[in-house]
Amino acid sequence: MTAPLTIRAGRVGSRIAGVGSFLPRRIVTNEEMCTMIDSSDEWIQQRTGIVERRWASDDEPLTVMIAEASRHAIEHSGVSTDEIDAVIVASVTHLKATPALAPMLAAELGLKDPAAYDISAACAGFCYALAQADALIRAGAANAVLIVGAERLSDLTDKSDRSTAFLFADGAGAAVVVGSDTPGVGPVVWGSDGTQADVITQTADFRDAVPTGQMPTLYMDGKPVFRWATTFIADAAKDILKQTGLEPEQLDVFIPHQANNRITDSMLRHLKLPEHVVVARTIKHLGNTSAASVPIAMDQLLSSGEATSGQTALIIGFGAGLVYAGQVVVLP
Repeated sequence: MTAPLTIRAGRVGSRIAGVGSFLPRRIVTNEEMCTMIDSSDEWIQQRTGIVERRWASDDEPLTVMIAEASRHAIEHSGVSTDEIDAVIVASVTHLKATPALAPMLAAELGLKDPAAYDISAACAGFCYALAQADALIRAGAANAVLIVGAERLSDLTDKSDRSTAFLFADGAGAAVVVGSDTPGVGPVVWGSDGTQADVITQTADFRDAVPTGQMPTLYMDGKPVFRWATTFIADAAKDILKQTGLEPEQLDVFIPHQANNRITDSMLRHLKLPEHVVVARTIKHLGNTSAASVPIAMDQLLSSGEATSGQTALIIGFGAGLVYAGQVVVLP
């Protein structure tokens, strides 16, 4: 007779114990951007809300950015590094197939033998990582999970492409997720539409790029992306509230992926959020940082005092794939 398997006992739920971020020091203004592309500060601001963005320098590789963001998150959380037993890094701009960023980050931080792996879910990456951290903790497979969203999109940006060059930016955001008897991370709503994979994509794979000596770059067909974000994703945001059992007026903060201010405005109208809800608008000074945008925005809102610990926030990420994910969280 086959012996029954032993199942680990997990926690009732999880919560975000701390967040942190890292921003490259170089600020690229719209004026500088317009020396590279045929555009204007006024046009860029009207179309996206972006005034400036950060681009990483040679001494700010992803390994440095994720380590600094993680240190800030761990300090904010009050969790000992000895307690962190899993690390998940979300990024689409780690330009090596192996090793992954996560084990290198774990070693840099001096973590003791954690599970460590990367995921590729574009601008939804942080929310995907949060869903996995929550599931690992509730399943008893981890006690504390470090999750990171980080990008150096400037490495894959065609600086002469007037349709995308001004959008993309660099940065890293991290969070420490721990078990909680009072759940602070709501159920995830996530999914994908691979039939639209070609509307945000890399122009070539790296194997094809090697003979030309030219890096692949990012391509985006803005119109279908905008249409998808302002209809399907807006409905997904509504579904997150429904799955969590909250009404719009019960929210304190809304942190959408920082893709475009017009998309955020459209989502606000769709959700019918009341005026008291604080809305993240970090795109103005930081641009689109893909997987890093949600945790960076969360950290900035808390650091500035616009949002406070214990408030309820709706977060959602969406992008290339096309993929999306979001949940309601209690801010650390």
